[in-house]
Amino acid sequence: MSLLVVGLSHRSAPVSVLERAALTADAQVKLLQDTVAAEPATEAAVLATCNRIELYADVDKFHAGVAELSTLLAQHSGVGLEELTPYLYVHYEDRAVHHLFSVACGLDSMVVGEGQILGQIKDSLARAQELQSAGRLLNDLFQQALRVGKRAHSETGIDRAGQSLVTFGLEQLARGGDVQQWARGKKALVIGAGSMSSLAAATLARAGVAEIVVANRTFDRAERLAQILMEGDDTDVAARAVPMESVPAELTRADVAVSCTGATGLVLTSESVVEAIEGRTPAPSAGPGEDGPGAPGGESGPAAGAQRGGASGTSLGSEDGCPLDLSAVQGTAGFSVLGEAAVAGMAAADLEQHAAWVDNGSVGGDRRAAGGTARPGQTGTLDPAADTDAIAALAATVATVGRIPERRRPEPVEEPQRPEPVLFLLDLAMPRDIDAAVHRLAGVRLVDIESLAEASAGAPMAADVDQVRRIVSDEVAAFGAALRAAHITPTVVALRTMAADVVAGEIARLDGRLPGLDDKHRAEITQTVRRVVDKLLHAPTVRVKQLAAEPGGAGYADALRTLFDLDPETVAAVSRAEDSTTEKDRGPA
Repeated sequence: MSLLVVGLSHRSAPVSVLERAALTADAQVKLLQDTVAAEPATEAAVLATCNRIELYADVDKFHAGVAELSTLLAQHSGVGLEELTPYLYVHYEDRAVHHLFSVACGLDSMVVGEGQILGQIKDSLARAQELQSAGRLLNDLFQQALRVGKRAHSETGIDRAGQSLVTFGLEQLARGGDVQQWARGKKALVIGAGSMSSLAAATLARAGVAEIVVANRTFDRAERLAQILMEGDDTDVAARAVPMESVPAELTRADVAVSCTGATGLVLTSESVVEAIEGRTPAPSAGPGEDGPGAPGGESGPAAGAQRGGASGTSLGSEDGCPLDLSAVQGTAGFSVLGEAAVAGMAAADLEQHAAWVDNGSVGGDRRAAGGTARPGQTGTLDPAADTDAIAALAATVATVGRIPERRRPEPVEEPQRPEPVLFLLDLAMPRDIDAAVHRLAGVRLVDIESLAEASAGAPMAADVDQVRRIVSDEVAAFGAALRAAHITPTVVALRTMAADVVAGEIARLDGRLPGLDDKHRAEITQTVRRVVDKLLHAPTVRVKQLAAEPGGAGYADALRTLFDLDPETVAAVSRAEDSTTEKDRGPA
């Protein structure tokens, strides 16, 4: 076996690279054709999903195969080889089998345990079979991967470890709440009618949305999906199809939109989303600095601070010419303009500067010379004597602890509240369908592949995952043993064919020497010679199959051919005959 896989996924590459490297259906076909036409590869299959691109091939040279497959991926993805290489991973022989089986079980998915990958693997095999780029190795590999994936889902609780990407995305839209409660009564717009979009539509229907509108470039496919939704026994949802040109208008009516198309450009720009939510998003409540206390025309400064704090304070730092930058301090958690809290956290040097300003304030003409208001010590908003005493006490504290502690409970910082979303967007496409700038729009919640990757990165793994990993390990060992045993079978068949030819030749010579030998005796002699040959070959052929099934056992076939001087062309002819028979029996996946 010389199985090689070269690829990249959400685990090895950022979403931005995956987005640019995404392959269209036509690009996948061309990639397969070019791969089998390349010298190192005899078979090829492409597994391309929203978060992975992998090229599988049967190669006769490892290093040449890696170089060729990497180059082909770069050429057909449109991402330069030098840029793509750091994100590529390579698996060979048993490790490649282990990787595909893990993928089929959902262990390598963005959402662990999701089952949609099985359908994508089946589609990949069907495409390779249609293009005749999958031979015996990849046919057996992908069909076994499908069986392993189904076994993992039926024998373990891997489904509890995660959901489909669609379900996980809807959970993120609902902020982890109950999806059915969140979706009940909403109007949904589904853009696209492929496998992912169909799954999204079915999931929304089961979740209890009131209406689903399907938009697709091929209107017939949109109509077919809408009809399937209407005829579903487990849902009661109104569904209809619209052309893609109707998306802007439908978006103004929708509460939630899911997009997963094969478009290479954006389907929904930030401008189109803004237009869709205009007139139905309530004006956000005023935050700090917006038409409220602290804003132009509103209350601000010490008076406002006194009202918020509920206590009277001095005018410390409120006079014109004060060296303290209290405009910055007032907006910082842990500071206020009330008395000692105004200088809480100040360094000693800043405090000394403020003390000098207070001292100057108690001397008559300095303030007037600076254009300020005359401040006799006994009048005005500042009491220099009291403030000087306070500063002296605080200075002593600075000498001990280094900075002035806050003696009051810090006032909470008011953060502007984003309005509740009126439009929920789920982008499952790669490359993305919805402009990432939509994240910044008020009244909109967008969940895309990138945010799904971040949300699932720290998700806990279910205990069933360990059981699935054991299944994968056992299946990889069994597949490798069967493959290695199958590799030596043509050699064993060729050896027995040669032995049968030798027996036939000797019986023919016996007939020439004993022409009067009757049929009964001739048959008995022939049977005896055959039994002797079979017994001599039985132990070596059984043992060589056992040895060949073990790791590193591929060399036994070569040894057998050398020891018995078997014709390589005869062995190859047996192998071709077996492949032809297997293909007829196998049929489509």
